[in-house]
Amino acid sequence: MHPLGFIHGRFQVLHNDHLVYLLAGKELCERLIIGVTNPDAATTREEATNPERSSRESNPLTFEERKAMIEAALMEAGVDRHAFSVIPFPINCPELLEGCAPRDAVYYLTIYDDWGREKLKRFQALGLTTHVMWERPQSEKGICGTDVRAAIRDGGEWRHLVPPAVATLVDRWQLAERFRTL
Repeated sequence: MHPLGFIHGRFQVLHNDHLVYLLAGKELCERLIIGVTNPDAATTREEATNPERSSRESNPLTFEERKAMIEAALMEAGVDRHAFSVIPFPINCPELLEGCAPRDAVYYLTIYDDWGREKLKRFQALGLTTHVMWERPQSEKGICGTDVRAAIRDGGEWRHLVPPAVATLVDRWQLAERFRTL
């Protein structure tokens, strides 16, 4: 078990497959840092390997909202609140990564596409220790945040796709209405 692990994602909206990913990372380390990518408009840039991930429609939630979802879902799953932290992580700005990437952490990734391979290259170029938890074809990725947001927006079935604590926050923050105005 590693003393410190690092995992990252956009988590727009945090869904059950995100939770599986986070819990898999937590199993590998004593303390887990969770980096939230595209934390703000200033550090959200288009990526050639996955351009849609930078659009406004793909990033409707603030960093603070995603942090709250992550914390609520992990604590609901039984993870000790002192065993993890959530920070902004500007993966789209390689020049900023060195300032926020702890050098002593092991960087956990999953790979489904060229974007996953690009992130692995960026971490390795910084001399960071990486660990690919799994690599699978895109067809095996599972739940897609775009589909979850669309179901919330359109009044479809979505509650079974997210942890109960996240569903509570979606309702409290009236995200269906916000998603309809994007």
